[in-house]
Amino acid sequence: MNTKIEKAIQDLRLNNSRYAKFERYYAGVHELSFATEKFVNAFGSQFREFAMNLCPAVCDAVKDKLKITGFTAETGPAATGIQTERVWNANGMALRSGETHKEALKNGDAYVFVWPDENGSARIFPNKAANIAVTYDDENSGQIINAAKFWRTADKHTRLNLYFPDRIERYITAKPSESYLPEASEFIPYRPLTSSPQQPSFDDARLTTESESIISNPFGRVPIFHFANNADMGMLGRSEFETAIPIQDGLNKSLLDMLVAMEFSAFRQRWVAGIEVDYDAEGKAMEPFKSGPDRLWIAKDANSKFGDFESAPLDQFLMVKDSFRIDIASVTGTPLHYLMPHMRGQPSGETMRRSETRFIAKVRDRQAAFGQVWADLMEFALVIEESGSGVRLRTNWEDPSPTSERERLENILLKKDLGLSSERALIEAGYGRTNPADAASHK
Repeated sequence: MNTKIEKAIQDLRLNNSRYAKFERYYAGVHELSFATEKFVNAFGSQFREFAMNLCPAVCDAVKDKLKITGFTAETGPAATGIQTERVWNANGMALRSGETHKEALKNGDAYVFVWPDENGSARIFPNKAANIAVTYDDENSGQIINAAKFWRTADKHTRLNLYFPDRIERYITAKPSESYLPEASEFIPYRPLTSSPQQPSFDDARLTTESESIISNPFGRVPIFHFANNADMGMLGRSEFETAIPIQDGLNKSLLDMLVAMEFSAFRQRWVAGIEVDYDAEGKAMEPFKSGPDRLWIAKDANSKFGDFESAPLDQFLMVKDSFRIDIASVTGTPLHYLMPHMRGQPSGETMRRSETRFIAKVRDRQAAFGQVWADLMEFALVIEESGSGVRLRTNWEDPSPTSERERLENILLKKDLGLSSERALIEAGYGRTNPADAASHK
């Protein structure tokens, strides 16, 4: 038995189990609960798919702030910047980098595979976190020493690749299977089909020697790059809303309780006193009146009294709902206005900027962590294209907290009050250098 395949399958199964919960909560498939078994029987099917899902807001608030604007070559040839931009654009990474950030923020991890195509050009392939597992070197923390990737083919076979610094081992299940990730014993070495007229049958094409199923890796490193969100060195990342899930469950519970209360109190219960009650043959009291808009209640006794019970107050449920939103904002560092966009008394721009201090610090931390991985990835892509020798890149990000035009002009006016010349103020405002006559007219 191939112990490498066994370990890879074990790691992949653990990852699948781990990431499945975050995928469900991001999609709004939550673990709903009712107060009692009676409520489950009465309303379980009615509210089964109900959830006020705040998990995407926690994740996407960070993702929207992570926009790569390019790369700066700190060392390397003069044309490195142009070459890097060409590779980046050729792979559509302006869009796919955002998908990678979303995967990392949602599940805690994202992986990108980089390899040359048939023309020797670098190709960048973002992957779902559940399809890849990596192993770090305990001695040299932070270095990936091997990785595994699996995927399903259209004919229901499972492919498995094992990546090492010097080779890539390829496997496939010998027979089609409904199992998403079969046992290790079901895998055999793989080699791709060819277009030769003497091409053997499907099964024969895969019954090959182990050496024929191995691809040489001439680059000396595992070609998979790990984007770990908020992780310790050499560890798997954490989902942005991992700490919010228990609070999300509580929020859903409070909303379900409110819906149940609304259901019970939608029709106010009536009562009547001071009338004679009739009984049936079994001695059970018979309901004297039927409620309805087309019905009239009449009693013979003038002392009879009618009334109804007050409906359940819902304000307390709304207060609990808002308190859960505040708790999610607190534990995740998400500004409250992302979770309560229609709250009363919208904050001013300056107040909002102060309230986002912790959030912006988190975004900058993600920029630093992800930026290093992107720089390493693009350096490797340049090595593939034989233009990356001695290159060191730095990832450039869009400012997550840009100054508005109004704030920028107000800052210039403050500088002018401190003695900044009108000419210099106009230059900083973006109006270019003025001639002396124009400068004098603004004094």
